[in-house]
Amino acid sequence: MSSKKHATLRYTSLRASIFLACLLVTLLLGRFGVLPVVGATGAVFLVLLAALVSAPISYVVLHKQRNEMSEQLVDKVGGIRERTARRIAEQNAEEDAADDAARAAAGQQ
Repeated sequence: MSSKKHATLRYTSLRASIFLACLLVTLLLGRFGVLPVVGATGAVFLVLLAALVSAPISYVVLHKQRNEMSEQLVDKVGGIRERTARRIAEQNAEEDAADDAARAAAGQQ
């Protein structure tokens, strides 16, 4: 369980790192004239290109971390659902007991 403890944080930080590495490469390619960069539009183009390149890299490289994160989220949602179902069942039991007590009190009068 300890390997999944911070799975979401680990996946997100690795994904951001891959994007930043791709951004650095595209900026260097733009700086040395390999990619055309003209003004602010060129900078936006480089950022979008870095995002486009980093997505499939992240998908392939981070499959293990993505699976761990998915398991962590499923466990968390499952725990929330169990607690909610238990709380609703307790509230229903309290309401049933109150209804039974009210009916019993009304039947005695």
